[in-house]
Amino acid sequence: MTHAVPDNMLASSRGRVAASAHLAPGVVINGACDIGEHCQIDAGVILDAGKDGTIVLEDGAHVQAGAVVAGTVIIARQALVQAGAVVTRDVPPHSVVAGNPAQIIGYTVSDDHAGRNTVNQAPSAPGVTRSSVRGVTLHRLPKVLDLRGNLTVGEFGRSVPFDAKRYFMVFGVPNAEVRGEHAHRTCHQFLVCAHGSLAVVADDGINREEFQLDDPSVGIHLPPLTWGVQYKYSPDAVLMVFASEFYDAEEYIRDYADFIRLVEKKD
Repeated sequence: MTHAVPDNMLASSRGRVAASAHLAPGVVINGACDIGEHCQIDAGVILDAGKDGTIVLEDGAHVQAGAVVAGTVIIARQALVQAGAVVTRDVPPHSVVAGNPAQIIGYTVSDDHAGRNTVNQAPSAPGVTRSSVRGVTLHRLPKVLDLRGNLTVGEFGRSVPFDAKRYFMVFGVPNAEVRGEHAHRTCHQFLVCAHGSLAVVADDGINREEFQLDDPSVGIHLPPLTWGVQYKYSPDAVLMVFASEFYDAEEYIRDYADFIRLVEKKD
């Protein structure tokens, strides 16, 4: 169901605005825009799709006062664009972006944009901490400090809760960039930041938490059907990932809407 854009807004004849969307006075829409259910667009926002582009605001997106969204851009479901941000590329689901150009500074903790995730801390002694995200656990691995050099160890099938068939390493990531943004159908992953630091966001389709990896004796287990994001890489960060399966491109879920549908089907 759609409704006409109010008289206090400028809009093209293309695009659609869902009936439950809220557009404050002073919003300017140039070009084609699709605005989904329960979107909130505050005063002074400019949506400028350009000559042949389309701006899409998925369900529950919130664009705060004075922001500018330009070009062909998707602001994904439940994303939050902070006041004054200038957005020129896609904004991932549940992310919080700010600045000019807009960069990801966090992820919303709930669908009402109540705030960003508190960071889940690993136990101080070797052991496992369960999170609110289904099946996701944070592990403190044994660590031995020695003047000759330090050591930390994990055992597959024991402290690492599966047998690994492959590993890969991610390094040299610019601080502003985001990695991951996908889930797996059958593959388990265990992430360790071997050097430097980064943040991991885990999402089961209902709950989301953020985890800080800044010690090589800390690892996080992401089971299948967990949407994973890595960001806030330090310049020297080296992320090591152990996987329970050999690489298979068909095993990846790269679209968040597809991920939600698979989670709902499983439940």
